[in-house]
Amino acid sequence: MAQATPHAQEYLYSKDKDNLLQRMRRIEGQARGIQKMIEEDRYCPEIIQQLTAMARAGKEVSLLLLQDHIEGCVADEIKHNHGGKMIPELIGLIRRVMRT
Repeated sequence: MAQATPHAQEYLYSKDKDNLLQRMRRIEGQARGIQKMIEEDRYCPEIIQQLTAMARAGKEVSLLLLQDHIEGCVADEIKHNHGGKMIPELIGLIRRVMRT
């Protein structure tokens, strides 16, 4: 018997969804471009430069999502006196973002 799919929660990043998806499509295009550069045996520094640009673009997506998470989920939990659960998670998330 098939299980019912739970209703998807509305997250604050929904307001930025088109922008996030556009950025992700751009990153996808960058990745394909880098693959082609490798196939064409391009000069290493050129490939590294493109990889660095792609990594920066990914980090920007992470930062946008982090901002929306703080303004939405974290703020709501604090507002409802459940911030104690969210703060350690948020600190861990910030640490992971900063490492990349």
